[in-house]
Amino acid sequence: MSLEQELLNRSGSVCELCQSTTDLKAYPVAPKTGATADENVLLCQHCLGQVENPETIEVNHWHCLNDSMWSQIPAVQVMAWRMLNHLRNEGWAQNLLDMLYLEEDVLAWAKEGQTSDSEEEGAVKHIDSNGATLEAGDTVVLIKDLNVKGTSFTAKRGTAVRGISLVHDNPEQIEGRVNGQQIVILSKFVKKNS
Repeated sequence: MSLEQELLNRSGSVCELCQSTTDLKAYPVAPKTGATADENVLLCQHCLGQVENPETIEVNHWHCLNDSMWSQIPAVQVMAWRMLNHLRNEGWAQNLLDMLYLEEDVLAWAKEGQTSDSEEEGAVKHIDSNGATLEAGDTVVLIKDLNVKGTSFTAKRGTAVRGISLVHDNPEQIEGRVNGQQIVILSKFVKKNS
């Protein structure tokens, strides 16, 4: 039986990440050689294109990981972990990453060959008013009253904003919920709650 046929049988002829049934292809999960089905995942062209070119990632497409991360197949677990890790600035992805449990050897495989945050060139870092690094899911406190554009309220100094999300392309902005509304806040007007 061919490698691709083994993968089709294992997956039920669907993409192992998003369940698509079209344009399926075997993808070796680095740094493995891809010689066996255990070292491959079956991906559709849509997933494959985004895995190979991370700058083209469509964040909403990857909500599919909510289901595929529970796969019993280590190669699929590795791919889910890597994609969630890549999207960890999204609150939902960080939540899924926090729930995902991998055996030690599978986690080592997932981390192998991945760059750490400090190694990522040009990585956007969000810094609070005291110079502390902000991460998705943090709780921050407003250090001044802020007029919220498009609303009739002012976010008061001392207000705690829980479970923030980071604006990917702008290190000066975070998002959080104040008075039941999701708003954009300049990171220089908050301090990380320790």
